[in-house]
Amino acid sequence: MKSTIYKIAALTFAVASMSACSLDEYNPSQKTGDEILATFDGLKGLQSYCYSSLYGQLFSVYDFLSVAEGGTDCWITPAGNPDYAKQVIYYDGLATNTNATNKLFGQAYSMIGNCNAVVNRAELLTDGNEKDITTLVAEARCLRAFYYSILVNTYGNVTLTLEESSQDPILTPQRNSIEELYTQIIDDLKFAANNLEDAPYDNNRARVTKKTALGLLARVYAQGGGEYGLTEDGVSYWQRAKEVAEDMILAYGDCLYDDVEDVWAPANNRNNKEALFIAAGPDATNLENWNAGTQCNNNFTYMYPKPNTLTIYPTPDNQNYWYGRTNNNTLAPSKYLLDCFDADYDKRWEVTFTTAFVQFSAVQSGGSYLFTNKKQTLDDGTKPKIGTKHGVNDNISSFTILTQNIIDTYGLDAKFHNEYIYPYGDLNYTYYDGTWAPKMIAKVWPKGENSGDPSKLQEVKNPYVIPYPVAEDDDRICFYLSKERLSDAEKAKRRYYVINIDDLFDNGQYRKTDIKVTNDKNMYPGFNKYNWLSENSYSSNLQRKTGDVFIMRMAEVYLIAAEANQQLGNGGKAAEYLNVLKKRAARNDASYNAMKLSNATQNDVMDEYARELCGEYQRWVLMKRHKDSFKQRLAVGNPRAAENFDENKHYLRPISFNFLSQIDNAEEYGNNGY
Repeated sequence: MKSTIYKIAALTFAVASMSACSLDEYNPSQKTGDEILATFDGLKGLQSYCYSSLYGQLFSVYDFLSVAEGGTDCWITPAGNPDYAKQVIYYDGLATNTNATNKLFGQAYSMIGNCNAVVNRAELLTDGNEKDITTLVAEARCLRAFYYSILVNTYGNVTLTLEESSQDPILTPQRNSIEELYTQIIDDLKFAANNLEDAPYDNNRARVTKKTALGLLARVYAQGGGEYGLTEDGVSYWQRAKEVAEDMILAYGDCLYDDVEDVWAPANNRNNKEALFIAAGPDATNLENWNAGTQCNNNFTYMYPKPNTLTIYPTPDNQNYWYGRTNNNTLAPSKYLLDCFDADYDKRWEVTFTTAFVQFSAVQSGGSYLFTNKKQTLDDGTKPKIGTKHGVNDNISSFTILTQNIIDTYGLDAKFHNEYIYPYGDLNYTYYDGTWAPKMIAKVWPKGENSGDPSKLQEVKNPYVIPYPVAEDDDRICFYLSKERLSDAEKAKRRYYVINIDDLFDNGQYRKTDIKVTNDKNMYPGFNKYNWLSENSYSSNLQRKTGDVFIMRMAEVYLIAAEANQQLGNGGKAAEYLNVLKKRAARNDASYNAMKLSNATQNDVMDEYARELCGEYQRWVLMKRHKDSFKQRLAVGNPRAAENFDENKHYLRPISFNFLSQIDNAEEYGNNGY
């Protein structure tokens, strides 16, 4: 089929590199596009562009996140969220011109056009060795399969084209069958798995590998088996998913970290051994790109509350927080998702969610990140002077003095009057190569430390994770959302303000309460997984997170193995795979004994997916492959969405208005019922 969906850039310009991944570029002057692409270096440059949407448009912005996680049982919006969020989160007003789904359609097809060009033009090369050429093609086919899987998962039976985009597209495309699409996707992934190595080409972590192809193959088989009941040579896709996943566990089981904390440790962000497929953030060696907003992950900001709206903070600046900018407030965890975690047993609670909110001191940074408490007014109307109590070093500038006004406003015990809340953490702020490209490395102040002596700072696995539970006498916390219900008497023992998480909900929705905070509608546990900076990254300010983002990791393979076994009637074997994940998440042996399963039901599998992979772009498609429980799960986790959900159309997203307006057979092609 020669139907083309979206054009790519002219070939004379399409050899641009994906600089975030440090992939190669080749664009010599005074050569035509065809001449460039007839060379190995030219084709390699174009092939690098096949990766560009991963971090630029898919895994660093809100649009794909909302499509992949919105409209599920795990995510809702905080009260008062803008109307644009309701379309994909609540199926309210979802239409062909909805921005998030509209853009995704074009992004996927533009990348497919690039992948097709690499595959087709490889046969025309005038140089290069066969192995390297085959590797480039295998990577392109792996990526093409990934982009097509996104399209099929999101829009159903779309158009399959294996042609590169042209300047004269045929504007009467026809839909291909689900079977045709899955056959092509699986063929591409098998080719990639057979022709790629375990280690990435050029030792570049941004590139897909054999492990990527096999992991995606297991995921695709599971989706086709669950959503469509597909078979291959008379064998169910569920059986195929089981086989691929179990083979991967035998071959790559040692890729799984023994401790879940290590998965999310900033030191392990680059070259994370659990990663099968990543959207690579920029490295410190890419100085030309350090300030490029499209190369930085801002996803966590869309899943983060506004602690700055609490007046307990002396400065209401959006960037004056340890966690960076906090003003998007789009996706908030549902009560179902929060209830999935038994925090007493499971370390994934604090690894996944931030519930203790703090400030930072920036003692070591100086400069623009040295925030002071000069905006805070004391009881006598004066401004506090730095370093006037407890021998505090003048560099510690973000402590909070608990004035009478704060005591009264937040109902804190009077005994804490004039006591201090000191910073939780600090940034070790250095410069890369003498340029304004700072690398930000975080350390933590011990509880009770108020000297301001940088030598007292401690290195921890993840400074952005505050261990559960917060100690009663912790003097580093401004306020705390408690998983455990604390009585008024228990709250009164703490100098920080405490809100019981259950009090944030009313009939499954976040509500306005009588809690004495400013704009309390924005209070909810913040999603913590994307909130990292690593030593080999840089950032212009705290809102920019330059770490790699998982597209797929080894834990999902264990989940697929469990899911497939459960669907095939072997709940005992399913439990074994789930228990591997539970064991590494358990706080101790006793916790694991309380968490482990002997037989896994479908609900057990779905709940474990929620605990392990929430926010990692898989919840909506997972729920789709279990349609028998989709609406029931919505009713529990997202009742507002359940009220709007239409089984005749909402298992698919609407076909892009931009696409429909460009073709001549829009009515025939259809808009998925929207």
